[in-house]
Amino acid sequence: MTAPKKRVLILCTGNSCRSILAEAIWRHLAGDRYEVASAGTQPRGVHPLTLRVLAERGVSTAGLASKKIHDLDTRRLDLLVTVCDQAREQCPYLPGQFQRLHWPFEDPASFVGTDEERLAVFRRVRDAIWAKIAEFLRQAPECSASS
Repeated sequence: MTAPKKRVLILCTGNSCRSILAEAIWRHLAGDRYEVASAGTQPRGVHPLTLRVLAERGVSTAGLASKKIHDLDTRRLDLLVTVCDQAREQCPYLPGQFQRLHWPFEDPASFVGTDEERLAVFRRVRDAIWAKIAEFLRQAPECSASS
């Protein structure tokens, strides 16, 4: 009998860049060990550059969509990861006993510059998220590490 998958929710305000990147990368790196979802406190739709930088690394973008936190079943979470300060501050009450981590990443959508510069920022954030998740999975495959 296999152990139940650990349930992870990644929360951001817009659920358009950072949390979507983290959701897709987590699934890519962890395989079927986790059930991963992302949501926003004020979802805005998935940013096109988010999808582009995921595809560049061979990460599936199938099924990625911007979701509101209240539209998800959060009753059986094992881990909540906030990826921006605003989401951490606005995080609604979620019932249950689960671990909370805060991994603040810069918002690539807020960067103003040329198309090439904006793409570079999205890549940098993608790579930072990739490294953080890879480190977490190496150190705490069963959701037992601290932030």
